[in-house]
Amino acid sequence: MPGYQHDDASDAEVARQSALYGPLAQTVRELADAVVRTEVDDAEIVAVHAELELLTARLRKQLSPGPYGVRFNSEGRSRAWGNAVVGLRNPVAPPLEVHRDPVGRAWADFHLGAAYEGPPGLVHGGVSALVLDQLLGEAAGAGGKPGMTGTLTLRYRRGTPLGDLHGEAWIDRVEGAKTYAVGHLADAGGVTVEAEGVFILPKWARAAFEDRATAPDRFE
Repeated sequence: MPGYQHDDASDAEVARQSALYGPLAQTVRELADAVVRTEVDDAEIVAVHAELELLTARLRKQLSPGPYGVRFNSEGRSRAWGNAVVGLRNPVAPPLEVHRDPVGRAWADFHLGAAYEGPPGLVHGGVSALVLDQLLGEAAGAGGKPGMTGTLTLRYRRGTPLGDLHGEAWIDRVEGAKTYAVGHLADAGGVTVEAEGVFILPKWARAAFEDRATAPDRFE
């Protein structure tokens, strides 16, 4: 499957890269927040802009030919570091640190600041959808029934304030290659957005999962 790449990075090397790129991405997230909220004078804006152009040029000296995709090593550890929700190297991502339960549940506590604003002081509705799509998909995967999003339906019960939030999702039922998951976002006052989704296991992956079900010892 294009975008899934096996490499020889050991767990120690993955940890080294995480310690290297994680803080870099976090600093760029903080930069984005500062760009939204800064009130420094015009001359300072021009000076910072020039410095950022130079820094960007330094990073562009050597780039991968395309997006990061999903990389995994021989120990089975996967890295979706370019993902827009959980990507450690993606400054667009909050990022979410998702916790999973094998019964088919996923949850995360996270913070959305000024860069994610829609209506004044509230999270953009599309960002809520982005986060819930990820969480519902994580729940499906946690329960052993991963898939690609087929449909995603949201109910916005009230505005989601920027700040500290909680999201969770769980498998509702499974019908063949389709996994139905539900979930919500919440602030300290309760649920703000509810979601339902259907996640479909692609045809190219179904044979592998059928093998896992019929001969699990081969995959241990």
